[in-house]
Amino acid sequence: MDTHHDVITVEQAIENFAAEVAYWREVRGLAKNALAAAMGYTPSYVSHMEAGRAKPSEDFARLADEQLNAGNAIFKRWLDYEAAKTRTRRPAASPPPRRVEQPYATGSALVVEHDAARLDYDGAMYRLAMRRLLRNTGAEPVTRYLIRISVDRYPGEPERSNEHYREHPLTWDELALTASCRGEALTWQTKHDRNAFKEIWLLFENAHGRFPLYPGESVWIEYAYSVSDCKWGRWFQRAVRLPTEHLEVTLAFPVALDPMVWGTEPSMTAEQVPLRTAPHRHDDGATRVFVWSTSTPALHARYRLEWRFRARPEPEMNQGALR
Repeated sequence: MDTHHDVITVEQAIENFAAEVAYWREVRGLAKNALAAAMGYTPSYVSHMEAGRAKPSEDFARLADEQLNAGNAIFKRWLDYEAAKTRTRRPAASPPPRRVEQPYATGSALVVEHDAARLDYDGAMYRLAMRRLLRNTGAEPVTRYLIRISVDRYPGEPERSNEHYREHPLTWDELALTASCRGEALTWQTKHDRNAFKEIWLLFENAHGRFPLYPGESVWIEYAYSVSDCKWGRWFQRAVRLPTEHLEVTLAFPVALDPMVWGTEPSMTAEQVPLRTAPHRHDDGATRVFVWSTSTPALHARYRLEWRFRARPEPEMNQGALR
C-alpha cells in the first residue's frame, strides 16, 4: 500500500483504515460475515468499519491483520489514525459533517442484469475490459457507479507485496482507465488512491452533458484498464456486490505460454471450494481462451480464477499460499 509520510486528518485516517481493511478482505476472498466470525465481531460491525462509520480500534486492527495475513498493513493504518487524533486534540467549534456513505441515491436499487469481464494478457501487460448491464429498480435516478481496482503480486506474502508496491505503485498513467455509457465517455472521480488499490466513481456525465440512469431504465456501462504483469498476481476475483442475474469471466492468454486455469467459489461454510463448473477452453489462433459463467450468483459471493503458465514458470511465486 502507500507510504505514510503525508500529514492527514482524522477523517482521512478513518477512510484510509476502512479502505485497507476492505482491500485485504477482497484480496483474501473473504465475505464480511466470514471475517466477522473469524475475528469474533458481528457482520454489521465489520460493515460499519469498512464504511468508515466506526472508529478504528487497536484490537480490531490487530485481529484483522492476523486473520487477513496483511503484514501489519492494517495495524499501521490504525497508528496513522492515533497520530492524527493526537495532532487534532483541541476544542473544535463544530466537526465537519461526514460524507454520506450510501453509494447511490436514496431510493435507488441497482441490479446487474449481465456482468462480463474479459482479461487479456499479451505476455507483458494485462488489459481488463468490463461490461455491465445495469437496471435501476428504485425510485430515484442514479448518477454514479463505484468500481474497484485491487491487485496483489505475491498472494500469501503480504510484507513482500507491500514492499513491492511501495517501490512499484500502480499509476494512473499505466492504468489508462477508459469508461463509457450510451456511446458517451464517462468522467470519473477518485475515492481512494493507494499503491495497490483504487476506488473510483464513474460519473454518468461528461463535458457535453449528463445522462443519469432513471428508474426503470437499463444501460450498458463499459470500462477498461491495464496493469503490467510485474504488478498483477496470477489471479482474478469477481465479487458480487449488487444483485446479479448473470456473471461471466473470460481469460485470454498466449497459447505459447501453455496456460492452465482453475477456480474456487465460496461454500455454505464460507470455505473456498472448486468451481461447480469448469471453465470452457478453446484456441483462437495464437490465443487460448477460457470462459466461465454462472447464473444468479449469490450476493456477496466471490469467485476466484487462478492460473499458471507451464511454459514460463515463476519459482519465486508462492503458489501454494494462494487462497
